[in-house]
Amino acid sequence: MSIRAVDEQYDIVVCGGGLAGFCAAVSAARGGARVCLVQDRPVFGGNSSSEIRVPPQGAASFHAYARETGIISELLIEERARNHEEPTHDNGWINSVWDMVLYDMAVTTPNLSFHLNTIITDVMMKDERTVEAVIGRVNHAETVLTLRASTFIDCTGDGIVADLAGCEWRMGTEGRDEFGEPHAPEAASHAVMGNSIHFKAKDMGRPIPFKAPEWAVSYNNPDFFYKQGRWPGELRSGYWWIELSVPWHTIYDNERLRHELTRHVLGIWDWIKNRDPELKGPAANYVIDWIGQVPGKRESRRIIGQYLMTEYDPLNRTVFPDEVAYGGWFVDLHEPGGLLAPFSERSAIEGHQSSYTAKSYVGPYGIPLRILIAKNMSNLMMAGRNVSVTHAALGTIRVMGTTALMGQAAGTAAAVAVREGIPVRDIPTAQGIREVQQALLRDGCFLPNVVNEDPNDLARMASVSASSEAKLIEMSPSETSSADMRPKVGETLEQRRGQWIAIGGESLDTLTVCLGNETNLVQAVEARLYAVDHIWDYRVEPGQALEKAVLAVEPGMKQWVEWPIGLDVSDLKGKYVRLDLLKQPHIRWHTAENVEPAHVSAYDLGNGQMRRFGSGLTMSFRIAPGQACYGASNVLSGVTRPYRYPNVWRSDPSQPMPQYLELYWEQAVVIGRIELTFPGHLFRDYRSYPALYRDPQCPKDLKAEAYVEGRWVEIGSLKDNYQRKRTVIAVRPIHTVRLRITVLATNGDPSAAIYEVRCYTNG
Repeated sequence: MSIRAVDEQYDIVVCGGGLAGFCAAVSAARGGARVCLVQDRPVFGGNSSSEIRVPPQGAASFHAYARETGIISELLIEERARNHEEPTHDNGWINSVWDMVLYDMAVTTPNLSFHLNTIITDVMMKDERTVEAVIGRVNHAETVLTLRASTFIDCTGDGIVADLAGCEWRMGTEGRDEFGEPHAPEAASHAVMGNSIHFKAKDMGRPIPFKAPEWAVSYNNPDFFYKQGRWPGELRSGYWWIELSVPWHTIYDNERLRHELTRHVLGIWDWIKNRDPELKGPAANYVIDWIGQVPGKRESRRIIGQYLMTEYDPLNRTVFPDEVAYGGWFVDLHEPGGLLAPFSERSAIEGHQSSYTAKSYVGPYGIPLRILIAKNMSNLMMAGRNVSVTHAALGTIRVMGTTALMGQAAGTAAAVAVREGIPVRDIPTAQGIREVQQALLRDGCFLPNVVNEDPNDLARMASVSASSEAKLIEMSPSETSSADMRPKVGETLEQRRGQWIAIGGESLDTLTVCLGNETNLVQAVEARLYAVDHIWDYRVEPGQALEKAVLAVEPGMKQWVEWPIGLDVSDLKGKYVRLDLLKQPHIRWHTAENVEPAHVSAYDLGNGQMRRFGSGLTMSFRIAPGQACYGASNVLSGVTRPYRYPNVWRSDPSQPMPQYLELYWEQAVVIGRIELTFPGHLFRDYRSYPALYRDPQCPKDLKAEAYVEGRWVEIGSLKDNYQRKRTVIAVRPIHTVRLRITVLATNGDPSAAIYEVRCYTNG
């Protein structure tokens, strides 16, 4: 048989087209490198693709305003705007719209080439530290590719390139004696988390019988599901707990695992349809519409890098000088064996309020570049679940929102190495790390311990004002009838509750909270006010209270109870405080009808830490005087999300559009490019956003004008926008001392809002 041989040369070759590899390839190409992306499947997206259908999740599942941004945000915003299908809160529902969003970006990204259906079979080494090329075979094409480059990024999940290159790797579970990690078992083992396949079901509107094939697994014990952490709660699709690993090997036995998982999926559906005492009735009209046949993997090889990240790094929020990404998923360690184990995972059987689960919440925490660079290698990086972490640390870092950020970081670092002509292994210790960090911020990413210090950003030298600015004054409860006594979930103070409040003035005269007392007696509840570092400062006692008081609550619902605090807060201006009401089971603190941007709440976990309340709901309160925390100067803070402060300009919602920001300089500057960051898609997990969604806060129509020779001259505009990060490019660079950004319309919100304005002379 004749095999065609093709030899290609690039600056960077990325192996693996899951979200880590995809973001690595796109970021490197946008950074000016000639890039080739190699993927062994016919679609991009890896576990998130329509072949496997796991929705990308990350830090926002546990922390308000912690959604991953950058390339992954651009993709997911586009998917929600295009996709007609409503998300579910389990696996299995993703369709080909997502595949096409990824494919569209790959096709339209300059400098990016790709090969789908291509499996890496070998590597060529220049020397023991340097990869010269990877060899790939194109399925069904009788073609062998030799792909040469100066830098390679292994995003294969199984660490195929690194293994073939002779790199050191780990697979299995470290024992507690090695690093003393809280989640590590007493003894080390070869056990890993399992592979999964998922399904999708459809409501046919009439009863449809189901009979499982004889070779399907038979389930007859409800305790297996309801007492062992395998609750089949979502009929339309699922389930994360359909997984298997030991006694099989998640790499070598992948095909056997696919078959075994298929047997279990059919058996589980048979249980739901024919025997489940809770779901048999509701499931009567449902049929299986799709069963995945490509197992999604959680864990296999972990390549040893320049640094090995342990569980203590997320737990302690270690600050790394080479921080290039962040995580915030909990330490989520599924029980090895999956469906064959006594339970799915401890947090599922003990509940999210358990002491085990409470110690599993981490972040947001920084991730260092060094875990993305293979140890003792000159030009080999990795991103995804095969990075340099322990098994316990993998529990938090493995989710796709986080791996996408690591991919973008790896691609950006590789492009900087190519541009500077240095080995990528030297980037973490060279001046290059600052260049990488600043490039990531400019490209829309967030780093917890790095702010915009780009010397080429002209906006950093400007002063800024606005047509109007919103103030924080009052968050009212819903306008339901006072006769409606049904409590909202979590309103009763069964645990201590905290509400973050941004300070934008010199004084805090009164704080007033809306409370309910369901008894016939006057009840007392203690209130405390604390200074906090940021919106993810979850310490129950973050320091000595600024003020304390005991509030008397008369019988009745929806009462505004005033605390005349009389506090000078001039030294807290530009920061957050947190208002806590201590545990008082007879009192309800009513939630606000709407979420106030950048103002979140949390509850006491009982272990010295708090956790986000609901999806980050705002509690009802009034503050006097109103706080000017949404000022125009926020767009120059260097941070593009609520963190240590709201960091967003919002216009007065009572004032009509258009609303504008104006930047002005003491001396004329030359502006050719304006880069803008808008609100939207930060607050909650991706699955919380409906079909065909455009975030109301995001500016829709906008124009940029420069003041030239005594008049305003339009230099660019945006029409029908829904993306978070956009650029206005002038036809030609323009000399000016004043720039005006005017929001003509939003996608529904009454306030115009912008997180950041950057200005450059050229690209």
